Amino acid sequence: MSKPRVVKDYEKLSDEVKEQIKLIYPRGFSQHLVSFTNRDGEKKKGLPFETEDFYYLIRMTTVKATQIIEDDDDFNDQGVLKQEALLDYTEKYEYEDTLSLNANDDNDFDIVDPDTEDN
Repeated sequence: MSKPRVVKDYEKLSDEVKEQIKLIYPRGFSQHLVSFTNRDGEKKKGLPFETEDFYYLIRMTTVKATQIIEDDDDFNDQGVLKQEALLDYTEKYEYEDTLSLNANDDNDFDIVDPDTEDN
């Protein structure tokens, strides 16, 4: 059975999902962004992320990805996840089946946000 694909803004993610993303991308997000075409035919960028239940494509630009890391106290001045945050989140999610989405996927993300109709 295939997982639902969800395109969502970073700000609308739960804290738990944000923490798990930090574990998968401990050196920041900008270098992991992939291009995709939204349902209006516009080229966009997003961060791929997979949980046990969903394939996420988290909408963000390179500038936004950099700003998120700069504003997050869990990351140091070099944009790397601090050791204490890494240890805390690793312990907290050690039993979660969380994997990074393969960036070579077909980028077919056109499912509406399961939490809101606003995608």
